[in-house]
Amino acid sequence: MEQDILKALGVSLLLGLLVGLQREWDKHPLAGIRTFTFITLLGSVSALLARDYGGWVLATGMLAVAGLLITGNWMTENGDEDAPAGQTTEIAALLMFAVGAMLIAGHTVPAVVLAGTTAVLLHIRERLHSAIGKLSVTDVRAIFQFVLIAVVILPLVPDQTFGPYSVLNPFKVWLMVVLIVAISLSGYLAYRMVGVRGGSLLGGALGGLISSTATTVSYARQAAANPKAAGTAALVIVIASTVVIVRVAIEVAAVARGLLVTLIPPFAVIFVFMLGTSVLLYYRLQQEHTEPPEHSNPSQLKPAIIFAGLYAFVLLLVAFVNDRFGDQAIYLAAMLSGLTDVDALTLSVSELFNQERVSGDTAWRAILIATLSNLGFKAAAAGMLGGRKLFAIVGAAFAAAIAVGIVLILFWP
Repeated sequence: MEQDILKALGVSLLLGLLVGLQREWDKHPLAGIRTFTFITLLGSVSALLARDYGGWVLATGMLAVAGLLITGNWMTENGDEDAPAGQTTEIAALLMFAVGAMLIAGHTVPAVVLAGTTAVLLHIRERLHSAIGKLSVTDVRAIFQFVLIAVVILPLVPDQTFGPYSVLNPFKVWLMVVLIVAISLSGYLAYRMVGVRGGSLLGGALGGLISSTATTVSYARQAAANPKAAGTAALVIVIASTVVIVRVAIEVAAVARGLLVTLIPPFAVIFVFMLGTSVLLYYRLQQEHTEPPEHSNPSQLKPAIIFAGLYAFVLLLVAFVNDRFGDQAIYLAAMLSGLTDVDALTLSVSELFNQERVSGDTAWRAILIATLSNLGFKAAAAGMLGGRKLFAIVGAAFAAAIAVGIVLILFWP
């Protein structure tokens, strides 16, 4: 019972933060991110208490909020010097009244969590407003485009399997889009918050979450324009590709947690090797200044639709070659798919593992082959765009990683 209440309050909190974010960023004088969050939580708590005390509780809460907002709006429009900048304290007071009623009704744990959340939101006012103030138009657009993808479109997609091999489910396909966009958007927003102050190392790490290929292309072009920066560019490219292994593990954990037991050990080996390579490059190469790349908005609808189509194609392709030709053909498909995108292959193989169409050993090997294939592609891109010096460093690092990966694929038990 209390878990269901906490879940409902959690969703209420997130939705209040979402709408409040837009109002706060738009600098609405009456209600911002905290006020909208408190109002949403108050509505949820009032509905909860209405079960025990009757519908008048919900009606009273609604009238109280309406009265506060009408009064505040009237004072603002009439230019009253004493007009409140917002209604946060008043709404929080109403919410805490409802929290007290929750305690008497026996909902102790949700009431304590809610009171703690209220106190934290009241305390972090300056930090919260400062963080929102740093968001650009592009950042806000990215957030709400993700809301469109995850909250508006996903529930409307039919959850039904159809097509050859019974592997295409539109809801699950779009759910994978939501997962990939969520990972990329998290890295993108962190990157935007950190900015130039984070330096090239952190830029490379976050670039791996957003798009290691885009990071490779950007730094390769800088190395071509400034050969002295080739060392730093190579370091960032290797770091970004190292983070891709973490990204792959996150995707597998989200889709096929049972596969992690088999996948983590060999991937930990390749991760530690590439991390060691990054550390070696950091201490051995001369560090030159480079400019952080301008990553594009990862929540745009068109790329999301393209990825959905790519994922569906790879899912069908892997299912087809597995049915007709067996595991060896899956490895070939993984190598070809990895040249352009690791995510689609990772997610499709993980889904087929869930359906017991491929074994754990086949699944992690296919994912690793795609990852290694992608390293080869990025090394070639670095060489073509960044010149011989960059290719010599990145090519050597990636060749060593590919060699380690091949040994793991052939000899890991």
